[in-house]
Amino acid sequence: MGAAFVGIPGVENPRSIAYQWVVLLSVVFATWAMLRIDKQTWSFVGLAREAAAPPVLINGALLGAATIGTACLVLLGTHMLRIEPTAQGSWWGAAGQSAIALLPAAFFEELFMRGFLFAVLRRAGGWRLALIVTSVIFGLLHAWNPGADAESILAVIVAGFFLGAILLATGSLYAAGAAHFAWNWVMAGALHIAVSGIASSDADYRTVETGPDWLTGGPWGPEGGLAAVAAMFVAIFYLYGRYLRGMEHRK
Repeated sequence: MGAAFVGIPGVENPRSIAYQWVVLLSVVFATWAMLRIDKQTWSFVGLAREAAAPPVLINGALLGAATIGTACLVLLGTHMLRIEPTAQGSWWGAAGQSAIALLPAAFFEELFMRGFLFAVLRRAGGWRLALIVTSVIFGLLHAWNPGADAESILAVIVAGFFLGAILLATGSLYAAGAAHFAWNWVMAGALHIAVSGIASSDADYRTVETGPDWLTGGPWGPEGGLAAVAAMFVAIFYLYGRYLRGMEHRK
């Protein structure tokens, strides 16, 4: 779920990272302006103060990390992925720089796709319409990422449903952003593997795919393969069964 709109900034390029934060602040300001025009509060887009409670953020991050982490562990355990050494470097430094770069990218995408647009679609046609429309757009906007193909775009559409389900289940766009960030960081910061076709740093080691691309995601990264899609479907069904099935009855 790498950034589709402004790109994941290179961790070695402070100007690129600064630009990413500026873009995030810009969409925050745009959201504030639209909320003012529509006479809505931050809760309309899942950004109320209580939506940022630590347990909510932690649960969101755990959902993101566990979903892609489980898929990757299965691929590693079946030798579809392999970790190999590279030139010695600072793992902690690379991991920290990845976090600084990936954090604004994840929250920008969530606010852009599942913020005001999602809320307005939900108000107009219900949560199912909002989930479908934003997920399809989310996937199509990744078509410009390096190495994108039909399978990878479909996988990102499923990722849109996954992140949207987290937003609906928790009522927190912060939780969806935390899940998005944790998902990307597990791949780039922990496994040193591509995120949506965008290469990561490889201090000390890197993870390479050795199995078929349809399963591992190939150059796109694990999130573009069937293993990650299957893990996301399990998470979506869990969220739907536990939180979303009775949503319309509670209205």
